Amino acid sequence: MKIKHIILATATMGLIGLGASSCTSKFDEYNTNQNATTKVTPAMLATRIILDIMELGRSKYFVYDNMLNKQIAWAEGGAESDQYNKLGRVSYSVYTNFTNCQKMLLEAESSSKEVQNSYKGLAKFVKAYQLFYLSMQVGDIPYSDSNGAEEGNIKPAYDTQKEVMMQILEDLEEAQALFASGDNFSGDPILGGSPEKWRKIAVAFEMKVLINLSKKTGDADLKVKERFSKLANSGYLMSSNKDNLQLVYSNTSGQLYPLYQNDHMQYLMVSTTIVDPLKRFNDYRLFYYASPTDYAESNGIAASEWDAYMGIDPSALQSDNNTLHGEGKDCGINERYLQPEGEPLVHIGYMEQNFILAEAALRGWIDSGKASEYYKKGIRASMEFIVDATPDKENFHHGRPITAEYISEYLNQDVIQLNGDFNHDLELVLLQKYLGSYLQHPDNDCFYDNRRTGYPVLPLNPESNLNTDASKFPVRWMYPQSELDYNKENVQAAIDRQYSGNDDFNQIMWILKD
Repeated sequence: MKIKHIILATATMGLIGLGASSCTSKFDEYNTNQNATTKVTPAMLATRIILDIMELGRSKYFVYDNMLNKQIAWAEGGAESDQYNKLGRVSYSVYTNFTNCQKMLLEAESSSKEVQNSYKGLAKFVKAYQLFYLSMQVGDIPYSDSNGAEEGNIKPAYDTQKEVMMQILEDLEEAQALFASGDNFSGDPILGGSPEKWRKIAVAFEMKVLINLSKKTGDADLKVKERFSKLANSGYLMSSNKDNLQLVYSNTSGQLYPLYQNDHMQYLMVSTTIVDPLKRFNDYRLFYYASPTDYAESNGIAASEWDAYMGIDPSALQSDNNTLHGEGKDCGINERYLQPEGEPLVHIGYMEQNFILAEAALRGWIDSGKASEYYKKGIRASMEFIVDATPDKENFHHGRPITAEYISEYLNQDVIQLNGDFNHDLELVLLQKYLGSYLQHPDNDCFYDNRRTGYPVLPLNPESNLNTDASKFPVRWMYPQSELDYNKENVQAAIDRQYSGNDDFNQIMWILKD
């Protein structure tokens, strides 16, 4: 986003300046921009840190997670690795953000104690957020030793995944306490520097961490159920979509939705895992997610008809899907995603929070009688988010607008009701979470749900699967080559204790073991 990028560039120049010696030459005098700051501020650094966890790349980079989650298929050229389950090595680039966090706290020392608390809370949240997802990819990672580069330690030791999760939970609880005693801070382009809003985000994210620890409820150290119940009853839950941690786009240079004027989007095909259940549930979100097939239009099928929409099996052979795409027998992306504003990109949201609460209720961590209530709140939040983000235009909803009356009718359908059978209900909760996450939540959360529970059910085809074991989905990424080159002793020790020395895509990490 243009304004923010200018801020980041200034902050970067300030950081470089911190390490430069003073000079009074005429050359320096002539080359100093009198309108630019020469000192980095905590606000500048906060902007950079927050955007680092919020922004995605353009073009296909924006939808790679959706390929892995099987929400879309791709018709350009050869088989896409993410769509066909070929994972690679992770990047450790997230660790560079923690250096900025340290500098932010250092520069904030002249601020009031309350403002310092908010910056400290932000730093702890960002560390927990980024390292949670890194650990979900590989298993053991450096956590307690993650800031060592500032002191010259470029060979950090690895914590076990259990130790990582313990420290994440502790940092999130500390972040909540710091935000509770904090004050509004500058430099936040997402939530306006509100410690109250960030506290809700930290609570919601801790609940997400805990639901991903569902196989570890018997661990006396983690206290998964006790922690979750305390959070659910804390009084600091998100109460609407207005509390979302989301990036909002606009028709301004530098703030455009990443799919706007993107020629690659002609190759995006909406998958059967989205289209088929939406049809089964008579769900109008289909008409907001997709455009009708060219085949339907050429055969006189109206865009408001269900038959105008055909999903593509994301596990089918690439050649077969390319043929269907050439014949116009696939749904493209809805035109609303190709507008300058697109829709906000949610990382932690009210919809997701409700589905997490619904799953926790099914598991008996909180009042089981509220499972259906939370489940329906999640569905309603998804639909209301779409309506609020979409202009009321025919080509955006194809004559099937989502109204308050429609939402009420949808929620009363027999086909979507929970019935008290755990597996039936868990499948419905996670399927609705999956449907609401279309082109949202870009952190592979749906993939992790499937990996943990088997839901939502995703298609697997041994003939097209690029995993090293074609009979199953991969369950992890591999460690970076740079670690094997420069920190081999520590990373090898982590590989040995977790995977008997085999850094492979199909090795089961601690969090997935019963």
